[in-house]
Amino acid sequence: MKIKSLLLGSIAAAGLSTGAYAADLNVLTSLDVCDALGISGLTISSDTNCLQITGEVKWKFEYGNNDGVMNNIAAGHDSVKVNSANWAGTVDQNMDWLSEVDAYLKFVGTADSDFGPASATLKFDYDNDYTVVNEVQTKQATDKLRLEEAYVSVGDSTVIMAGQKGSIFKNGDDVGLTWLELYNSEGVDHGVDTPVTDLLDGGPSASLQVVSDLGNGVSVGAGLENLNGALVNVANPGTTTDDGVFVGYVAYAGDGISAHVSVAGGGFLDGTIEDWGMHAGITGEFDAVKFVAAFAADDNGYWNALASASYTFDMFTLAAGVEAVRTAAAVNQWGASVSGSAEVVDGITINAGFRWFDEDSSVANTESWQAAAALVAAVTETVTITGELGVHGTNKAVPVQTVPYGSVELAWVPGGDFTSSVKGEINSVGAYKVTYKAAKSFK
Repeated sequence: MKIKSLLLGSIAAAGLSTGAYAADLNVLTSLDVCDALGISGLTISSDTNCLQITGEVKWKFEYGNNDGVMNNIAAGHDSVKVNSANWAGTVDQNMDWLSEVDAYLKFVGTADSDFGPASATLKFDYDNDYTVVNEVQTKQATDKLRLEEAYVSVGDSTVIMAGQKGSIFKNGDDVGLTWLELYNSEGVDHGVDTPVTDLLDGGPSASLQVVSDLGNGVSVGAGLENLNGALVNVANPGTTTDDGVFVGYVAYAGDGISAHVSVAGGGFLDGTIEDWGMHAGITGEFDAVKFVAAFAADDNGYWNALASASYTFDMFTLAAGVEAVRTAAAVNQWGASVSGSAEVVDGITINAGFRWFDEDSSVANTESWQAAAALVAAVTETVTITGELGVHGTNKAVPVQTVPYGSVELAWVPGGDFTSSVKGEINSVGAYKVTYKAAKSFK
């Protein structure tokens, strides 16, 4: 039994035994400042401050003869979203592997003030990534330990934040509900996005931000961000004129609905807004029905829209989604996805889906698709096995136009915030790889 629990029990017993005298004795109800501030988890307290410590370590290792052909999505805006290398037709005999280590350690020291909790946050981030393709190093392992966040904040319903911090730009409520994710959504790191909004809601930077809870589920925020550097101008990549970013949002959460609208403009420090972008999304859940709708746009003519819905009845869930993209080069792209899931018996679920994407609706033979089915079996309370069979297809002029594939994944979640998995994949053109992941967080 923890000492704190024992002491609290003793105090409670003493309070009950005093009966009518309890009020006069002014019984203590909190042992330290962490309890008084409502801060839980891994904490250290002094007379006036509560230090909360959180962190996480993740490792990923891949090995096989892959040549990149196992990857279905090509990264980057305005690029081909469906990777044609998936239908390369041949795989050489050279091996490929990669190792990725990611970790962070975060300290938040909080004390009470007349304006609400006052905090100082320090977050250290560590990355070590190493990649080899065809037995040739393509990414050198570099130990990157940096102070990712260093900022102060004060307030309760209204919070003022200043220092090195991540953006308050909201870009959620935009991921489709189908089992096979929409192609472009997956290609832009899940959801809707544009080159400008992806740039303006970037990593931590010197910022001054204010967020406020107005009540009834409504919140607002405004910030001056990227005050310590120049962003690359999206319209003119060779220049760096987006000094400073203004960000603002309005959000709502309640009654089964979560929604937001965010706007951002880059360049105000030099007196001119060179780039601007916006992101809006809404998620709703009412009994058996769920829906998502989202839209992002920027001043270069790029926009991205998505809509998705699902319906659950008994053991079945049906879902569908559509997406559309208008690139800065005036190319129209769109895609669709449908899926069905059923828990056939307790602990065993079957998923099936189909997705399709047209990279340029004005040009013939630019379409790709994927069909797949998976069986997910909870073998024990901590072990889950997932088997998947499917096929990638395209009408592009490539050596192989349909590529069947299969995969098996074993996931182990023993508790204590520890997770791990091992996954094997193979396809009909001879590519294969094995991926191991492990992670542990603490708070």
